[in-house]
Amino acid sequence: MSETTLLCPRPLARYAGRFLLLPLLPHKPPLKPLPSEVWSQVFSFVVSESLVGKQPVDRAQLCLPLLMVCRCFKAMVLPLMYAHVKIRTITGLDKFTARLCAADQKWDSIRRIPFSTPGRWVQVFDLSELSGILDSRQVYAIDLLLTKLFPLVPFLTRLCLSPSVALSRRALASLTNRDGNYNLQALGGICYDASFSSAVATADDPFVQLLHKCQNLERLEVVGSGMEIDFDAFPSNPQDVPASTVKLNLPRLHSITLLSMPSSSLLFALFNTSLPRLRALSITPYDDIPFPTSCTSRFLEVHGQSLNTLSFFTPKSWPTQLHPSPPSLLRTCSNLRHLSLEYPLPDLTPPDSALASLPLQILTIPKPDNRFWRVLERLLPSLPSLKAVHFRDVCWIARDMSNRAQESGVQGVMREWRQRLGRRGIRVLDGDWRDMP
Repeated sequence: MSETTLLCPRPLARYAGRFLLLPLLPHKPPLKPLPSEVWSQVFSFVVSESLVGKQPVDRAQLCLPLLMVCRCFKAMVLPLMYAHVKIRTITGLDKFTARLCAADQKWDSIRRIPFSTPGRWVQVFDLSELSGILDSRQVYAIDLLLTKLFPLVPFLTRLCLSPSVALSRRALASLTNRDGNYNLQALGGICYDASFSSAVATADDPFVQLLHKCQNLERLEVVGSGMEIDFDAFPSNPQDVPASTVKLNLPRLHSITLLSMPSSSLLFALFNTSLPRLRALSITPYDDIPFPTSCTSRFLEVHGQSLNTLSFFTPKSWPTQLHPSPPSLLRTCSNLRHLSLEYPLPDLTPPDSALASLPLQILTIPKPDNRFWRVLERLLPSLPSLKAVHFRDVCWIARDMSNRAQESGVQGVMREWRQRLGRRGIRVLDGDWRDMP
């Protein structure tokens, strides 16, 4: 309310008059408070912009000062702090699980809130940077904690685990039977146990049962155990493979990573699954092992035409066993834009027609190889769109090094490739995607 001000210019007069003081400027109305939705957008922008940088920043450190401003800010910032959870230690996982369990015990449905907080705020759960070498007791403790944790995060959209932690059937059942699997869009770092594999009883695979519930999945990353697999469970004759296997419903899946997995019931289930949006595949080659013992080449025959990016990669372990890639890549995957090869480099066969042109733009190999140069030179007429050859495992040395150092060893071979390919307008890039300095 505005106060009325009276002026009394002659206070000692017998009949002193008073005058009403009128404001010269209109009264300024108070500012309207911003809605909570606007404040949430502002805080989300602040946190997202702060996390985009070269130095790793903890989300909790960014949100902690905002939590101490007032109660209104705390109510809006807490969901942002729990939205993206990254845990690097087993102790942190234990504390986080205890926090969600304690909150779930206090929750009641009378408030008409679907799930307890802060469990329903968690959207991204990242355990990929788990530190240290884990023994069997630690793996068991992590598996037990994850079994308790999965039912408490119903709105999880991205789950990224550590490949060093193999989930048991108990943990996979907890993840499969929880509410909200339709919200899951990305599964990463999943360690696939060889005991799950069975070509005959594909439906008994707990991981296949999980994918049945994840119909909105867009990214999938599974790491197997290499050749440690029960081959007796798979028929030795390809004609003995069951004609009808379990089909999955994954209409949005566009990126798949299958490492160190020569054969599994998961691959058998993907054979009969329609993947209309599949565009990127990263896989470990096993072309020297025939089907059905190895399914990688068969997978490319089934889904290769829809791929734009194909990467062959073998995880480094001791001892590392490198298997060849199929030489018919350019025929089974004729729509590739980016192809990344692994040792031993295959003797790629050109397309069926001599005049056929492939849309390949980037070719990645570990490092220059004289034998593969002859293969590439034979393929260049069929690759009119090729723009760059990328060497994955080597880098250009600094320009201030001596000429002898730049012309010797791998550096000299890279310079020679650069001169040959430069005549065709093709760039040569190192492991950091840089041209020669």
